[in-house]
Parts: sequence; structure tokens; C-alpha cells
Amino acid sequence: MPLYLTIIYEFFKVGLFSIGGGLATLPFLFDISERYGWFTASELTDMIAVAESTPGPIGVNMATYIGFKTAGITGGIVTTLALVAPSIIVILIIAGILKKFKDSLIIKDIFYGLRAAVAGLIAVSVFNVFVQNLIILDAQSISAMFDYKKIILFAVLVFGVFKFKKHPLVYIAIGALSGIVLGI
Repeated sequence: MPLYLTIIYEFFKVGLFSIGGGLATLPFLFDISERYGWFTASELTDMIAVAESTPGPIGVNMATYIGFKTAGITGGIVTTLALVAPSIIVILIIAGILKKFKDSLIIKDIFYGLRAAVAGLIAVSVFNVFVQNLIILDAQSISAMFDYKKIILFAVLVFGVFKFKKHPLVYIAIGALSGIVLGI
């Protein structure tokens, strides 16, 4: 299959099935990474860090970057459009249906069930990012298996979030600055 058709197909699928937003796209993106090699899992975790630090939806930011990296400016545009097209189509369909069935118990139950699916996708994403960033899987010993600088930074930031309850931008800035200074 030609590159652009593959990009459209894969990112249309991501946009269609990653209900719940950007973090729900991560399992699909890890799968694309493994199947096509357009980017590594390590590059994906870097993209997550940058996409979370910049304005705009994380899924769209990463799709645009992947498309650009894979097929240039046109690839970035095509990938972004392929990712958002299913949402637009589904929203238009659902808007028409919800007007007729807005009080339907079945519709309410469907959306309630989707919450569990989204929570599961996000949990898998968090686990994958955690393993990719904090654990060195090809290490020769248990002590070399963990990236202690990243683990300590993670623990400090989690502690800070729960203890001090500052604006998320504060923690993003601290994480970015720490990454630059510590080289992690």
C-alpha cells in the first residue's frame, strides 16, 4: 500500500477508535511504531513530552509530527486530517441521533461503558510510558535496570502535585527545566 494511503488508513483508525482523547491514542501509536518503524518507542515518549508541553491536543500534535517525519509537510497535513476526520463524522452522526434519543437509557449506558474503555486505554498508555522512560529493559543487572534520575524526578513531581497543588504549567516547566539541566 502506498505511504499516504497507509498513513490515512492508520491514523483514521486511531482517530476512530481512540475515544477519550490524546492519551487514548498512545496504545495505537505504540502499535504503529512496532509495525511500521516510522518512529521508535523512545521517540514516541519524547513526542508525548513535547506534545503535552505545547498548546493543542496531544493526539493531533503527535499525529502531525509523525506525518511530517514520515512524509514531510504534506504527510503532516494528511495525517492530521485523517486523525480528526472520524471525530467530525461521528459527532455529526451522534448529534443527529442524540436529538432523537437524548433521554434513552441505552444511549446513557453506552456512554457510561465507554468511560471504562477510555480508562483502560489511558492506564495502558501510562504503563507503556512509565516502562519506556523509567526502566531499561536490556540492562545487564537489576541495579542498571532503572533510570534513577528519571525515577527521582518522577517521584518529586508526583509528590509536588499532591502536596502543593500548583498549576500544571508549574510542573511542566519544572520537568522541562530538569530534563534540560540533568540531560534526561
